[in-house]
Amino acid sequence: MRKDDLSGNKFNITKLIPPLSIFCGLGVWELAVRLGNYPAFILPSPSRIAERFVSASRTGLLWPHVWVTFSEVLSGLLIGTAFALIAGYFLAHSPVAEKIIFPYVVVSQAVPLAAIAPLLIIWFGSGIRPKIVICALTVFFPLLINILVGYRELEKNMNDLFTSMKAGRWARLVYLEFPGILPVLLGGLRISATLSVIGAVVGELSGADAGLGYLINIGRGQYDTALVFVALIMLMAIALGLYGVVLLLEKKLLKWSVASD
Repeated sequence: MRKDDLSGNKFNITKLIPPLSIFCGLGVWELAVRLGNYPAFILPSPSRIAERFVSASRTGLLWPHVWVTFSEVLSGLLIGTAFALIAGYFLAHSPVAEKIIFPYVVVSQAVPLAAIAPLLIIWFGSGIRPKIVICALTVFFPLLINILVGYRELEKNMNDLFTSMKAGRWARLVYLEFPGILPVLLGGLRISATLSVIGAVVGELSGADAGLGYLINIGRGQYDTALVFVALIMLMAIALGLYGVVLLLEKKLLKWSVASD
């Protein structure tokens, strides 16, 4: 009983390490700003950022921009994932198409998003559409590569079994291929969920009239550095929230994988 109690206490203590480290980091930051007497437009203290968060929330400045960015990120994530699943399926089943198209996929990864964003804004305008396209592109390529890797790692014995049973394409997709690529897909989705936030901000910084990137531009132009930090914190909150949702999906959808292990 004592050992179990000790192990339980140790587990609870380790859970407290992340919040304690954040709390200590914020304390060091606050102390450094106060001792260094830094102006707020250069480095605001955490308390000043908290005050700016409250004031921006009360005046209604913050939350409409949060909603715009969240809508862009979520829409881009869903669209990019859907297109990656469709393209991954066809490329995995057509080696010729994969050889033709895949070099373009690799080359496209060398083009920075910041270079594409102004072109998309010229083509689609300064509204929400180019930001969604940027988010979708950010998500699409990493997920496509993960999906192709997942198809290649499917067990050959299982493929042979489904072939011997004369299973159709739909049965093979539902019962073999999709469950087989699901761990790799969700692993890629965790990364893509955070990358989509970066895509939205890149688009908004290039040209927008709403969103957290637009709010960063406002804060930077007015030397309101605390507002810039508020926008950055909200971006991190969106990224962490989406990451957490994907983790919950993994726990729910991959129970069979854990049980088999």
